[in-house]
Amino acid sequence: MTTFIRTVELGSLSKAAAAQQISPQAASKALGQLEQHLGVRLFHRTTRSMSLTEEGQRFFEAAQPSLISLQQALNAARQTREDLAGPLRIVGPRTVLQPVIGPVLDEYCRLYPEVQPDVQLDDRVGNWVEDRVDVGFHLGNPPDEGLIARRLFPMQLVICAAPSYLRKYGVPRTLYELDSHRCSAFRRASDGRVSPWRVRVGDGMQEQYVRPAFCTNDEAFELRAVLAGEVIGQLAVPSAASLIRSGRLVPLLLEHVADNFSLFVYYGSRAAQPARVRRFIDLAMERLTDNHNFVLRNDELANAHAKGMIGITSD
Repeated sequence: MTTFIRTVELGSLSKAAAAQQISPQAASKALGQLEQHLGVRLFHRTTRSMSLTEEGQRFFEAAQPSLISLQQALNAARQTREDLAGPLRIVGPRTVLQPVIGPVLDEYCRLYPEVQPDVQLDDRVGNWVEDRVDVGFHLGNPPDEGLIARRLFPMQLVICAAPSYLRKYGVPRTLYELDSHRCSAFRRASDGRVSPWRVRVGDGMQEQYVRPAFCTNDEAFELRAVLAGEVIGQLAVPSAASLIRSGRLVPLLLEHVADNFSLFVYYGSRAAQPARVRRFIDLAMERLTDNHNFVLRNDELANAHAKGMIGITSD
């Protein structure tokens, strides 16, 4: 049918063959097979020219729109595949991002195996344009103007310890008592400085400096030290929630849980995004917005603290 349509449009079988990158003999054979299938002659042929028969004219008028629609559908399918292939550059903070977007990224890769994610974890805020970012994740307040930001969930920071630490060193009842405890601290990779804990005091937030008995620039390593019962740590809930729920970690000083920051996903204009970027944003929003796995309610924290205190004698 394509050979037939192109022959009519170009007025020549040889031109139709050239346009399809086939030989004139193959084009002539294709037309012959079509006529045999339909049981009618489509062209009047001479050695110098060819013209449509009446049946050929009617067939052309009926077939051309359908063939154009089919070609458009093929092009659309091809374009969709191209949009769902290629690189996807994702940036975000090194802290807490792995347990948050890891499962989302695994699911996305199963759905769209032709996409090649390029994930860069860095606690500094880079340049969106220079870094050629498709999708970013940001802790704190919404990022700069010019970008679209969607809030995913509050980023809670909870002071907690393993039951073995509390049995050995006692339970701090106030922020001031932390001075006599073994605390962990996070060293920023960006400038090498030790970050103070951020705690809620009344209706506001303040920095709480601790004397670190353990210091690292890797959140997973800090979590390991807390679980081992060596130190008290202030941990992000996305990393600690399941451990608190299972009783392996005990939340402490609940009135000082920090929750003033949130995790945002941010991106440029959706109108200019390829399908692979839109699909990832939509999946991230669906899977992460107020996800129960990354947020602890006040009553959950209170219950976990009460259960953790059973059998523990403080100093």
